[in-house]
Amino acid sequence: MKRLLFSLMLGGTGLVLAPAAARAQTTTPTDTVRTVKPQLNTAPPGSAPPRPRQQPAPVPNEPQPAPITPPVYQPDPNVPASNAPYDPNRPSGMDLPQRPGVAPPPPPLRKYFLYTNFGLGYSSYAGDGQFNASIAPAIGYRVTEKFAIGPGISYSYINVSYSPYNQQFGYPKKIEYNNLGLKAFAQYMVYKQFFVHAEYEVTRLRGKAFDSFGNVYSSNTTATTPLGGAGYRSQFGERFAADIVVLYNFNDGIDNQGNRKSPYGQPEIRFNFLFDLK
Repeated sequence: MKRLLFSLMLGGTGLVLAPAAARAQTTTPTDTVRTVKPQLNTAPPGSAPPRPRQQPAPVPNEPQPAPITPPVYQPDPNVPASNAPYDPNRPSGMDLPQRPGVAPPPPPLRKYFLYTNFGLGYSSYAGDGQFNASIAPAIGYRVTEKFAIGPGISYSYINVSYSPYNQQFGYPKKIEYNNLGLKAFAQYMVYKQFFVHAEYEVTRLRGKAFDSFGNVYSSNTTATTPLGGAGYRSQFGERFAADIVVLYNFNDGIDNQGNRKSPYGQPEIRFNFLFDLK
């Protein structure tokens, strides 16, 4: 009897607890939001649960720099080709492909220049002596880069002294000259700064002679002087240069009247200065 009552009590308790267990296994949407029931892993032992595949993050597109195009020379139709600025890609004025290492054209040749010389010389012959100093400005013209010609004028002072031996034959003690002449020169650059120089001058000699007794005599004569020699040029900047020139006098000596055949001595040494005009 007691066993029967105990069985009935256990059965009733199971009936009371069954609806509660059923409610625990079933969740409503409201319960899901509030509490998520953990899920047991039902996979076979040793296998990991599959993971969701992750998509690679998108790479942002970086802006690419635009290619740089070199400027193209466009000639100005209103400017003549001879006056157009120099273009290294068109050294001859024609459209040519770009070439590396193309040198710019040389500067234009300056045609005209001022050429002034200062002369200083002394010579002696059989006891006679001559001292002279001169200045001669000229205008030069370059025919080519190496060859130049030009006219000029000259002024010189000369002091000639005669030996006592010649004085006994009627020569004065000394003669002083103030001379004015016209000349023409030619010059050719031979090698680098070395050049040859030729010149021809016609000079009006105005002199005064002094004898041993103190008498003074005046004379006016004309002398012709061909000169030739060589020189060296030192450049001091783009337009200025200095020359030293040594010339041989082809008409050196004294005539039968005791007058010098040339206003210059032997040799004729000059210091010239050159300045390019344009």
